[in-house]
Amino acid sequence: MSNHVNRRTLFKGAAAGALAVGFSQAAGGWLTAAAAAGRTDVAWAPPFDGHLETAPEVLESFSHDFGRLTTPGTPRAVLRPGSVDDIVKAVRFTRQNRLTIAMNGQSGTGTDLESHSNYGQAAVPDGISIDARELNQIHQIDADSAVVDAGVTWAELAQATLAHGKTPPALPDYLHLTVGGTISVGGIGGTVHQHGLLCDTVDEIEIVTGTGRLLTASLSRNPALFLAALGGGGQVGLIVRARVKLVPAKPNIIVFNLFYNDLAAYCADAEKLAHEGRFDHQSGEIVRTLDDTSWRYKVEAGVYFDGDPPDQEHLLRGLNDEQAEREVAQMPYAQWIFRIDPYEDFLKDNGFWEQPKPWFSMVLPATRTQQYISAVVDELVPEDLGAGFAGFYPFPVSKLTRPMFAKPIQRTAYLFDLLRFPVPGDPGIDRMMDQNRRLYDLGVSLGGKRYLVGAIPDMTTSDWRRHFGLLWPGFRAAKFVYDPANILTPGQGFFS
Repeated sequence: MSNHVNRRTLFKGAAAGALAVGFSQAAGGWLTAAAAAGRTDVAWAPPFDGHLETAPEVLESFSHDFGRLTTPGTPRAVLRPGSVDDIVKAVRFTRQNRLTIAMNGQSGTGTDLESHSNYGQAAVPDGISIDARELNQIHQIDADSAVVDAGVTWAELAQATLAHGKTPPALPDYLHLTVGGTISVGGIGGTVHQHGLLCDTVDEIEIVTGTGRLLTASLSRNPALFLAALGGGGQVGLIVRARVKLVPAKPNIIVFNLFYNDLAAYCADAEKLAHEGRFDHQSGEIVRTLDDTSWRYKVEAGVYFDGDPPDQEHLLRGLNDEQAEREVAQMPYAQWIFRIDPYEDFLKDNGFWEQPKPWFSMVLPATRTQQYISAVVDELVPEDLGAGFAGFYPFPVSKLTRPMFAKPIQRTAYLFDLLRFPVPGDPGIDRMMDQNRRLYDLGVSLGGKRYLVGAIPDMTTSDWRRHFGLLWPGFRAAKFVYDPANILTPGQGFFS
């Protein structure tokens, strides 16, 4: 192996008081120039265009995530890539030295950046963590697609495409997440009933496999790799670039909040609307009643428009909500897609953002959803959410075209989320984690599937085999082909 040491790597090490020039398994980690002198077991760092950092404060910042629920261990190094070739070199180095490696989205706003995994999914204890935000170029915007690096956020992409009168057809509710990270787990938002998951809107990717090969993958080129990567949790490769579909952006939206006291009435209307596609945006929540004594249900539905707003009476025809409580608002599309930003500011200003966040997400078969939700609301109390919320809405399963996103085999499925922001100092985190496991087991017994971003303790290989079901043999085979040394994204725990 070459003993060339990148001068930027040396500079970063010097700034931390340690010149990290090579790695030694026998010595248990990265070595300074002085410590490496005379040794014959040193694997020298490759000549990166970016730089490798080993400063303790840098490693510490990559050892936690948004959920702040686990202490999975500190990476041995953080790569700030200067090129896609750096990812290739890093993966090959990792494989040769029996380490692990994962992409870290470093999402968020301003300088407040961190992995937005919720339960250590992006963690690489004793491995190499790649700062995806260094891959942040928008390379091309065409009439119907954009080519972007994996570290570009949906906020950055949306702002750039709106300048061309375009928008990605599917966006997450919180836009300050990286493209690569969201399509690796699926990515869901309020247009899922129209356009599917965020990964369904990706036509092509560039990906570095666990063998250190940079490949282009699509439905017509390396299709097995393409389908295993989208929604596959980073197990067959590290996505470095993506071609995302674009559609014309209408400048305005009208939004309706519709309230239901009866679960069956909510489900009937929500499913009807989702399959009709009457609204461009459709989501929903479990919310408190006006007297704060119990739970009820809300449809949030919106239509994008140019010119005069659409006829409200026509849009709301035939619905059985509490009509006297309907809420209606209009706003520019550009304001709408960033609607979560003020909520983020509130959470940060009031101490919620830094707390542990035991998020929970399930995808439920429609035929068993009412049974499941009835059990949930029987035990759910406001303290289970804190300043968070409980998402709950249906979508046609046919809109989900990427197979690795496990889903019920039914015409209609529901997303159910407990996006918890516990009150600062809340001692009930362990109780919430126990609740997550119980609700997961109940959901699985009814035919549901988890969404990969949540925090569910004590997941075993058997749990994951059951989760992927008929996909498991093919997924395991793809893992063997594209990551035979099992070095990629160990925090998911699928094959541990």
